[in-house]
Amino acid sequence: MNIDFSKNTDGLIPAIIQDSETNAVLMLGYMNAEAYQKTMDTKKVTFYSRSKQRLWTKGEESGNFLNLVDIKNDCDNDTLLIQVKPEGPTCHKGTDSCWATENKTNYGFISTLEDTIQVRRENADSEKSYVASLFKLGINKIAQKVGEEAIEVVIEAKDDNDDLFLSESADLLFHYLILLQAKGFKINDVVDVLKSRQK
Repeated sequence: MNIDFSKNTDGLIPAIIQDSETNAVLMLGYMNAEAYQKTMDTKKVTFYSRSKQRLWTKGEESGNFLNLVDIKNDCDNDTLLIQVKPEGPTCHKGTDSCWATENKTNYGFISTLEDTIQVRRENADSEKSYVASLFKLGINKIAQKVGEEAIEVVIEAKDDNDDLFLSESADLLFHYLILLQAKGFKINDVVDVLKSRQK
């Protein structure tokens, strides 16, 4: 890897730390050539501390190490993206990241939809909210709806109307997310099972 440590007069380049599983950005540190080499040798992320004026392995005092998974160099060869498996919180203040954000997998709109379902379940009027009304009817009704939507997906899969197939697929996924929460789970729990089956 061709890293240009000479671009800055202090020989330091930014190192962005990202969780290799959740893709969450955890912190920003700085590396010189020596810190980079120590990181490669030990597989524990090591920075050059500008305040301590020395090499500093993250976790050397707290035990919250950043275990190296992968390093990518940017297009100008002067910024690193370092993917890690963190042991414990990354920030010295005890938070998952240095921006006090939670280090969890985010599935974009699916995660937003899960949050909406949870809010409706906990706070919405069952006479005004379809989601709240399903939770009020109970697990049997929710499971029945998932079954009905699954059958409709199968029916549409055999036809040539892609719009209807996608619409029924969306209905199935939506009701499945509701069923997961009715059982006390979220989509990430299912993803964990799938990961455990990967060979």
